[in-house]
Amino acid sequence: MGTAKAPADNYLLGPQRMRLQLSLMVNFFLLMALYSGVLGVLLPNQIAELDEGSKANNLALLFAVTSIFSTLATPIAGALSDRTRSRWGKRSPWIAIGSLFGSLALFGVSWMTSFWSLMVLWVMAAIAYNSMQPAMTTLIADRFAPESRGSVSGLVGAGMTGGLTAGTVVAGYLAGERVLAYGLFAGAVLVSCLAFVAINREPASDAMPRRPIVWGEFFRGFWISPKKHPDFAWAFASRFLIYMGYQAVAAYLLYILRDYIGLADEASNIAIANLAMVTLVCLVTSSLISGWLSDKFQRRKPFVILGSLIMGCAMIAPLISPDMGGMWTYAAVIGVGYGMFMSIDMALMTQVLPESALGDEGKDLGILTTAVNIPQILSPIMAAILLNLFANDYSTIFWAAVIFVFASAFCVMPIRSVR
Repeated sequence: MGTAKAPADNYLLGPQRMRLQLSLMVNFFLLMALYSGVLGVLLPNQIAELDEGSKANNLALLFAVTSIFSTLATPIAGALSDRTRSRWGKRSPWIAIGSLFGSLALFGVSWMTSFWSLMVLWVMAAIAYNSMQPAMTTLIADRFAPESRGSVSGLVGAGMTGGLTAGTVVAGYLAGERVLAYGLFAGAVLVSCLAFVAINREPASDAMPRRPIVWGEFFRGFWISPKKHPDFAWAFASRFLIYMGYQAVAAYLLYILRDYIGLADEASNIAIANLAMVTLVCLVTSSLISGWLSDKFQRRKPFVILGSLIMGCAMIAPLISPDMGGMWTYAAVIGVGYGMFMSIDMALMTQVLPESALGDEGKDLGILTTAVNIPQILSPIMAAILLNLFANDYSTIFWAAVIFVFASAFCVMPIRSVR
């Protein structure tokens, strides 16, 4: 167990490093904006318009089916990117092609008039976007020295967390202009990814030794023994638990505002955008400061643990005060905690990867990404079950989220290879 290694001469310095940092920040900002805007606002609105009575169950089904395919696509795409040989490098082809197919499918979603056609096109978009995401994440392990990954992760984390908020704001205000909203997200991600590949030329990989795929060995490689690699297993568990809590609330936030807080449909769209703006300020500030402090003190675990605990506290606020006051508190505190967690989590993940002479970082980081995707399957289903069992009492979702997020903090503590 140790830090993911890449040849030292692949690590970037000076203007090239800064350009790649900023490009990663922009790309992840737009990708997370797409996810939050589409999953948190546009799709829930579209699904509710198609069938108001079944909206909660249909949304849970959409999340579950999407996440099954995403969970499979992410580690497989990461493993295949490790083996990709081209003059554009190992990761760039996946970023360019994934963004193209994903954006075309996403724009098609805006024209769908049935739940099933909507789901098919969205699943296609999700597979494409999740195929390019591990390639972008792995560039942090490929191109940055381990001791500088905290600040890189902080900058990228600020972009990601800012994107999650900005996407909600944009989608909230454009919810009534569906085609424009979907087109804006799809076009922005496509242009950004193509520009990313063009201005951050990856070293060619076509001269590297080729790794033929032996399918039995290929699929066995996705099992990483918790006994042999306990830090990897604890990091996976921590990520899994925190996203089980966070996704349960995030997926149903629009319906929480309508059915728990009591806002009308139009007011809830505006409210989710306004709450997101409060979160944005806290997210970006927390991410940048946490990333800088993490590199300064060369510590990762304390920031991830504290971020998890703060997130749990945020989810208690709407339980104490089930009104907009509680939601404003939630929005601010979740921004601080999630910004701290996200900014350091990525750096920590690159430092718990199993050591490999074969260059399997893309596959291993893809596996860790499934700790985000699997909760997207389970948490909406869990939330839907809780709502059915407790007569649409949305407070049960917050209670479950608190338990999961607090449990996540305890899974970070046993990690030994990262301080």
